[in-house]
Amino acid sequence: MEADRITEIVCQWGRERPDLDPTPLLIIGRIQQLAAVLDVALRPPFAAADLGNGDFDVLAALRREGKPYTLTAGQLSHRMLVTTGAVTKRVDRLIARGLVSRSVSAADARGRVVGLTPAGVALTDRLIEEHLANEAAILRDLTDNDRKTLERLLAAMNQTLNSGDFGPGDGGPAG
Repeated sequence: MEADRITEIVCQWGRERPDLDPTPLLIIGRIQQLAAVLDVALRPPFAAADLGNGDFDVLAALRREGKPYTLTAGQLSHRMLVTTGAVTKRVDRLIARGLVSRSVSAADARGRVVGLTPAGVALTDRLIEEHLANEAAILRDLTDNDRKTLERLLAAMNQTLNSGDFGPGDGGPAG
């Protein structure tokens, strides 16, 4: 099998700096490479629906909430791991498309809630089917055991990164 670009980079660093262990790049570099490729592979159904980056995240967060499909901007921000400013921009775009609405909260007249419109529910239900089928196709060559192992390993990495306890030189995975 021909060496991939990440392996080449590791070999180059091994040659130029034999005092360092460049092997973490074999994992981190591939994760970064996969993230970029996945973004391209997963984007077409959302682009075809004329949704900007992150717009489907709003729709999906609301749809997962169950009826009446409403959340505050703060709740959306928490569920989507973005700032409330990013949520506001996305919500404004989706309001203009008639996919969500913004209204006064029944629980607090000072607050606002964002909710899916019937058109938003229909679009989200259609897109999640396409999205999950697309993801399944991407994973089709992995066995069930491979998938479970990868899920476990990625969850462990995620936990380490979210704990903030990953040591010196943790600024970024440049190679």
